[in-house]
Amino acid sequence: MKKKLAKIKYLPNNFQIIEQGDYVECAVSGKRIDLENLTYWNVELQEPYFSYREADKKRADSNKK
Repeated sequence: MKKKLAKIKYLPNNFQIIEQGDYVECAVSGKRIDLENLTYWNVELQEPYFSYREADKKRADSNKK
């Protein structure tokens, strides 16, 4: 079975599935994140992150600007 990219709306403590799928892609690394493992995201940027490392890298890069 081929996995499908989901479309998600990221909320402060949860997320809403806009278009059904199995995974999303990390905004920093491009790694696939299965929805059941999705833990880190940015509500303002509407971006998912694979782990705290990618989320921290994104925050550090944003602070440099």
